[in-house]
Amino acid sequence: MIGESWQQRLFGWLHCPSMAMLVIAALLMAAMPVMPEPHLFEKVRMLLQGQSLAGIDWLDMVWHCWPMIWIALRLLTPAAAGVCPVRS
Repeated sequence: MIGESWQQRLFGWLHCPSMAMLVIAALLMAAMPVMPEPHLFEKVRMLLQGQSLAGIDWLDMVWHCWPMIWIALRLLTPAAAGVCPVRS
């Protein structure tokens, strides 16, 4: 849109998916794979035990946490700051 700042466009994209869809994605990503142990729980346990994580482990944590990060960013930005460009 003409005249919009990059912040307004970014905030707009943060508010595009419904909160219900983000919560479902966060629950699924946190629980996958179910057997033998979800990766996210495994990585947190490793950190709490003081084990060093390799680069791939940090990437794996980010991958399994991205819906939670999206939810946090969405909750920290005002709803009026951005309007979803797809829905408007």
